[in-house]
Amino acid sequence: MDRYAVMGNPIKHSKSPQIHQLFAKATGQTLSYETILVEKNDFPAAVTRFFQAGGKGLNITLPFKEEAWHLAECRTERAELAGAVNTLSFKDGSIHGDNTDGAGLVTDILNNCHGQLRDKRILVVGAGGAVRGVLLPLLKEQPSALHLVNRTASKAALLAEHFQSYGTLRGGGFESLDNHAYDWIINGSSASLTGDVPPLPGTVINHQTWCYDLMYGAETTPFNAWAQQHGAANVFDGLGMLVEQAAEAFYLWRGLRPQTADVIAQLRAAFKK
Repeated sequence: MDRYAVMGNPIKHSKSPQIHQLFAKATGQTLSYETILVEKNDFPAAVTRFFQAGGKGLNITLPFKEEAWHLAECRTERAELAGAVNTLSFKDGSIHGDNTDGAGLVTDILNNCHGQLRDKRILVVGAGGAVRGVLLPLLKEQPSALHLVNRTASKAALLAEHFQSYGTLRGGGFESLDNHAYDWIINGSSASLTGDVPPLPGTVINHQTWCYDLMYGAETTPFNAWAQQHGAANVFDGLGMLVEQAAEAFYLWRGLRPQTADVIAQLRAAFKK
């Protein structure tokens, strides 16, 4: 039986085994998928052990995505630019690295949220690893403009410079925001983890603005609650992105693209139990 796993620390909370088993059942695939808790200084050795034992593929979660980037002998363009890898495969004697987070976000927005990104003005909040992973796929959708803002303005400016050749974008601090509303606001900051909201002025939202928080949970995230209070047309959390990035990894490994709507619905329903 082909063996897959997700590595991280902590890892017990991961929904990846449930997601991939649902994918396997729906596509008629026989495989196993487990969680592997990895000690902070043992990641390269853990990956080597897994692949030497015949493992086929790994998902990588915090805090090892950057280490996985360094470990991968071959990287896709989106992984190279992100500086982080969340999907490893062993092919032809080499470790291949990819980053499926941005593809997951874009697929969720286009297919599940029924949104559009082409020719839209997009505001992305944050400049950390989560944002690095989604910028290239967002830019490939050809928005009219993409504005990065971050508490540390220099980080957003450097990130915008890093991706400058892929589209129209600029980066700065929150003070760089003007009074114009955006079509999309995507929160990739860590504020929701602590129950906070990024210091955005209400003027960035109007009745046509759609908002997306990369975080998700049983309750509305603080950012999405703030967006609703300021009259956003729609708000979405990152649960769909979680499932869609897993579907992209499943496709890379198995050559089949699973349907995701039922899986998202099952995970959403589990929050209510």
